[in-house]
Amino acid sequence: MKLAVVGGGSTYTPELIDGFARLRDTLPVEELVLVDPAADRLELVGGLARRIFAKQGHPGRIVTTTDIDAGVADADAVLLQLRVGGQAARNQDETWPLECGCIGQETTGAGGLAKALRTVPIVLDIAERVRRTNPDAWIIDFTNPVGIVTRALLQAGHKAVGLCNVAIGFQRKFAALLDVTPGEVHLDHVGLNHLTWELGVRLGGPDGENMLPKLLTEHGDTIADDLHMPRAIVDRLGVVPSYYLRYFYAHDEVVRELRTKPSRAAEVAAMEKELLALYGDPALDEKPALLARRGGAFYSEAAVDLASSLLGSGGSAVQVVNTYNKGTMPFLPDDAVIEVQARVDGTGATPLPVPELDPLHAGLISHVTAYEDLALEAALRGGRDRVFKALLAHPLIGQFEYAEALTDKLIAHNREHLAWA
Repeated sequence: MKLAVVGGGSTYTPELIDGFARLRDTLPVEELVLVDPAADRLELVGGLARRIFAKQGHPGRIVTTTDIDAGVADADAVLLQLRVGGQAARNQDETWPLECGCIGQETTGAGGLAKALRTVPIVLDIAERVRRTNPDAWIIDFTNPVGIVTRALLQAGHKAVGLCNVAIGFQRKFAALLDVTPGEVHLDHVGLNHLTWELGVRLGGPDGENMLPKLLTEHGDTIADDLHMPRAIVDRLGVVPSYYLRYFYAHDEVVRELRTKPSRAAEVAAMEKELLALYGDPALDEKPALLARRGGAFYSEAAVDLASSLLGSGGSAVQVVNTYNKGTMPFLPDDAVIEVQARVDGTGATPLPVPELDPLHAGLISHVTAYEDLALEAALRGGRDRVFKALLAHPLIGQFEYAEALTDKLIAHNREHLAWA
């Protein structure tokens, strides 16, 4: 089995490598190719990757290359984890929206739209290269904004599934609080990528006992603290929102906070500098503790589980993924991309039925889906007017004056990445 990781020079990659090494019986990788245009980073990450495999006795071969075509050739699956423009572009996404009093974040609001515009054309080009060499290859997208990018891939006819680590993070957290194994916890996880709620936490499967009321009663303070939301609000909701919902439920408060501290991109850039220095140490043969602060917790386990089911080595499994709605939420179009529990096998992902949604959740999901429709249109076709309409449609913007100003700033800060600009 051959896998390729595009964006393999990311400081995330050792987390992924560690998962491949530990779970080699689940996903027997014979060749793993790390692809990245940044040759210097790729050398450091690739060296550590080989040492991790060697320490854990993994027989697979790790190859590094800056050539996308060579890297994805004949791969059974290609994982996408790229960041167009790097942390510098992310830093802009997180700062210029604040000038208009709007959230500055890499996947939400105007910054998220900027990332989608930079990313979608690049991802589609990579996917076409994959299709030319192996039309049966699966594409696993971890590249943000996952929902929009996955929809672009699916609409272009690619065999693609989107993946996020939010759900698996909740699963592990709730399992620890309940003192059970993660495999015993099934989440009623519903929504869009980075716009989800845990409507239930069930033991043993979709029909198991719902432990969410118990969790909120006995561990509500811990859960609320992790979300950076007041306990009283979580109790009133009666469900557990993703921490990204704080951008919607406490928008102005978050804007005030973001204006008083360095951007997350600046923090990550400093962390990456430390990580790359560690990766260059020839004695290091495991992922360093610092990597846990970089983000992407449990990404490796989620990626291994998904790839093993898609490629047939793990059989059918239930996992939270991003895929076509196909009637799962009847108030959305069938070709909307949603994030829910799905049965995954060699044919792809089939969403499981979800509970009927409260208007509080369904309304916001519908609103953001409409924005994502317009965002994808802008990413595919370009043009100032399409960017403006997407921004005007976003529930965190929605005012003519803000949409006009943000459109100008988005184009000015991203001109080098937008062919039409």
